[in-house]
Amino acid sequence: MADQINTTFFRLFNEIGIIEQLSRTMFEARLPKGMLVSHFSVLNHLIRVADGRTPLELARAFQVAKTTMTHTITTLEKHGLIEVRPNPEDKRSKQVWISPSGREFRDQAIASLSPDFEILAEKFSIDKVRKMLPPISELRAVLDVQRGQS
Repeated sequence: MADQINTTFFRLFNEIGIIEQLSRTMFEARLPKGMLVSHFSVLNHLIRVADGRTPLELARAFQVAKTTMTHTITTLEKHGLIEVRPNPEDKRSKQVWISPSGREFRDQAIASLSPDFEILAEKFSIDKVRKMLPPISELRAVLDVQRGQS
C-alpha cells in the first residue's frame, strides 16, 4: 500500500511540477523584458493576501532567503510597482505595499495571457477547469499547513 501511495503522489507532484515549469515559461514570455514570474508573484501575493507585509514575511511565504526577497523587492521598487515604507509598529523593519502601477501591472500581466488561455479553453472547458480547482486548492492548503508544522 505504501508503494502505491508513493507512486501516486509522486506522479501527481511530478505532473504539477511540469505544469508549473511550462506555465512559468509561457507567462514569462508575456511579461515585459526584465520582469519574471517571481516579481509578478509578489505583486499577486500582496493583492491576494494583503499589503503591508515585511520582507521577512514575504521571504517565508515564498520559502526563499531574505536576501533573495530583498533583491526581488528592490527590483519591484525600482520599477515603481511597490512602495517600501517604515513599519509603524517596529521602526527597524519595513513593510511592502503595492502601488497603483503595481496593481495595473498585475492586471495587465494576467490579461496578456488571454491568447494562451483561449487556446487552453479549446481543450479544457471552463466547467472542467472549475471542477479541477477545489481539489487543487485543498491540496495547496494542506501542504501549506504541513509546511508550517515542519
